[in-house]
Amino acid sequence: MPRDRPYVPRDQAAPRGAAGDPLRDALDLLGTRRTARHPAPPVAAQPLPEVPAQAPRRSPEQPRPRPSALPRQRRRSPESAPGRRPQRRPASPATSSASRQPRPQLQLAGSRRRIRLATVFALALFTAIGVRLVVLQVSQSPEELELLLAEQRNRLVQVELPAARGSIVDRSGAVLARSVEARYVYADPELIQNPRVAADRLAPLLGVAPSRLARLMAKQKRPDGTDSRFEYLARGVDIPVAHAVDGLDLTGIGIGRDERRDVPGADLAANLIGFTGADRTGLEGLEARYDDVLRGQDGRMTYERGNPGVDDGRLAKEIPSGYHRLTRARPGATLHLTIDRDLQFQTQRALCPALARAGATFGAAVVLDVRTGEVLTQASCPGYNAAKPLQSEPAERADVASSIAAEPGSTHKAFVVAAALQEGLITAETTVPAGGPLVRGGTPFVDEHPQPPGTRLTIPRVLAYSSNVGTIAVADRLGPQRIFAYQKLFGLGTATGEGMPGESAGRLLPPGQWSPSAPGSVPIGTSVDATLIQMAAGYAAIANDGTYIAPRLVRSTVDADGTVTPAAAPETRRVLSPGVAAEVRRMLEAVVVVPGATGRLAAVPGYRVAGKTGTVDRLVDGRYTSANAVSFIGMAPAEAPRFVVAVSAAVPQGGGGEVAAPAFSDIMGLTLSRYRVPPSTTRPPAFR
Repeated sequence: MPRDRPYVPRDQAAPRGAAGDPLRDALDLLGTRRTARHPAPPVAAQPLPEVPAQAPRRSPEQPRPRPSALPRQRRRSPESAPGRRPQRRPASPATSSASRQPRPQLQLAGSRRRIRLATVFALALFTAIGVRLVVLQVSQSPEELELLLAEQRNRLVQVELPAARGSIVDRSGAVLARSVEARYVYADPELIQNPRVAADRLAPLLGVAPSRLARLMAKQKRPDGTDSRFEYLARGVDIPVAHAVDGLDLTGIGIGRDERRDVPGADLAANLIGFTGADRTGLEGLEARYDDVLRGQDGRMTYERGNPGVDDGRLAKEIPSGYHRLTRARPGATLHLTIDRDLQFQTQRALCPALARAGATFGAAVVLDVRTGEVLTQASCPGYNAAKPLQSEPAERADVASSIAAEPGSTHKAFVVAAALQEGLITAETTVPAGGPLVRGGTPFVDEHPQPPGTRLTIPRVLAYSSNVGTIAVADRLGPQRIFAYQKLFGLGTATGEGMPGESAGRLLPPGQWSPSAPGSVPIGTSVDATLIQMAAGYAAIANDGTYIAPRLVRSTVDADGTVTPAAAPETRRVLSPGVAAEVRRMLEAVVVVPGATGRLAAVPGYRVAGKTGTVDRLVDGRYTSANAVSFIGMAPAEAPRFVVAVSAAVPQGGGGEVAAPAFSDIMGLTLSRYRVPPSTTRPPAFR
């Protein structure tokens, strides 16, 4: 059988995958031949057997002979004889170059085709969107567009996230008012099938009238024309009550996190603190005055939900992959007051029962630190429970010390004496007439403690006996203009700005508006109105070596991030020289130590006290009544004052020495003891 390939013995056959391997043809078709980088292992060249000249060549169409068809015997050439190494036949240049040529690699599916397909798909998508927008804007009517937009708006739900209101704390950080966690109950009117039935079930738990609940749960429109999807039913609900509401499983009724204003002390400093409304807006007191500081900034959450009309509203839940926008709430700042909580409690306990026994309509007490102007105590009687403010009358919630301006009476005389001393018109040894009445503008003025006719008193005795006649005599030396000027220096006629809303500025008449009798009435504390906090600040100027410091209730604010902002520095001004202020204090001690003086009951054991009583007919609706406005304002220790205490009250009868002075003694004693002020080491001066 003719052949064109030499027979290769089995032991010299090419390795698997080389030429002659039946799998090679299949791999060649797939283009997986080894490249020049990985050439096939070479096969040793064998000498070609002799071929008869007559043997015809095999045409390409003839089948290749299988190895089994080759003859079993082959003629050995001389070179293949045993013992001789066969000579290698040099490879032809054509064969060597062909074996080194790289073979084509396997080609994967074309990536360019995929890119073309993706591009075509994206262009088709954007084209479809553009066509849809054109159709919406051109082909549809405005009514259809409005309906489509309304459907989209109804899928968006907005929920207010209330900011936690800041706390109000005293000078040591003790809480006076704070917000505690609570719950709010709301309704989605679009989901409620029968508002009256739902209202009847909720009313006993929420304490709200069923008619009001039904009105809130009824379907209604918002100002922008959209359906209302959120209505508050109750705010500040206790957590157990909220759980009970949730247990009713009412469709369209939900609960959310809220807060409630908590006042741990109930009536403690309630007239100062005030209260908030249901929406946590400050309505009275410091809650109202600093509402913008305490309120904070509410947050808002807007999300997309399913169709509430499908499957009885069970799909009206937030869509996980839908629109969601959250603006976090920023809590309000904390308000740090100058008030001492413990001293405030002790002051109220000492003041209010005593005034109640005296039948007082109202009363107040103020404790000032003379060195800083800080208000340590500002109590009002009667008080009220700030946790339940609507159960009290508006008059009971007023802060008496800052909102009620009344004639100060004889406590005003200390300002007249101090002005005359500062102007050099009198000394401690100066005597003035005290016996018999004085007539000014046709009005006679007499002493409440009559002196024999022709009596002359020294200035300390004028203060000790609260002589109207002697004080008017001193005022005559000053004249109206200087009296008015010193009244303003002592802080009368202008609100102190301590921090309370609605603080009264009082009433101060310029000399041009004085009546003919005003030169007699103004010096003794009538025809002029002042608040208790104004009078206390004026006495603090005398205690502070003649320097006036405006009183203040707020020390600082602390933001949610911990930033402390101190309160603005208080206004200060020079009223008296230190020497004159010390002399006035020494004269005011006569009110407490001189036998028969009006302020004997104001004494504090172990301490020197300087002060002045005040008693005047109470003016109501422009008419004087039989009731009295009584007061006592003093300082201790008199030789180096630390505190000023002012007490006032409206009583049916009695004077400042009988009603206000004992209350002053108790409050001043508590204050000195709390701040561990050492007792006086010197005795009061002796007055001739």
